[in-house]
Amino acid sequence: MYRDFMSHWRDPAQMTGGAEPPTAITDPALWANVDGLLAWMMYVDLVMYLPDDILAKVDRATMAVSLESRAPFLDHRVVEFAWRIPSSVRVRGGRGKWPLRQLLHRYVPEALVERPKMGFGVPIDHWLRGPLKEWAAELLNQSRLKREGYFDPKTVTAKWTEHQNGSRNWHYLLWDVLMFQAWLDAQ
Repeated sequence: MYRDFMSHWRDPAQMTGGAEPPTAITDPALWANVDGLLAWMMYVDLVMYLPDDILAKVDRATMAVSLESRAPFLDHRVVEFAWRIPSSVRVRGGRGKWPLRQLLHRYVPEALVERPKMGFGVPIDHWLRGPLKEWAAELLNQSRLKREGYFDPKTVTAKWTEHQNGSRNWHYLLWDVLMFQAWLDAQ
């Protein structure tokens, strides 16, 4: 369930024709010995999602403008302390980070502590139908994909067609393939 939730592609092997490498999600031998599904998902986020996604993006974005970034909650002492807190204390009433919220309420206005998460999105879906359409079409050309042999051309072409005609929004899946294709071009 967690793998399906975290993966853009339901069946990556179908897309690439190869097996996924062993990871903390796919290989039971690498699973942490933790108590319960919540702790297991938090562990996977810690060893995969943070370093492979969030922290990598923060690092690229800050380094691009010569900005030094810090992640104080990832200090090993804070992480070790947080792991010792029982899940029943960390999550209360369906709300996560309960001890941190209680601490923040002492020093920060409640409106800032209790607001919903606010990420930022890039309109990739629109870009792929607009200013990046030609670039993407070249990288996703069916004969090119077939010649290179990394992705199933029929699957990619079907997603591209549905995205372009507006019947589905496949920008996340297409972006994964496009980033690989752009990297491959640079090699």
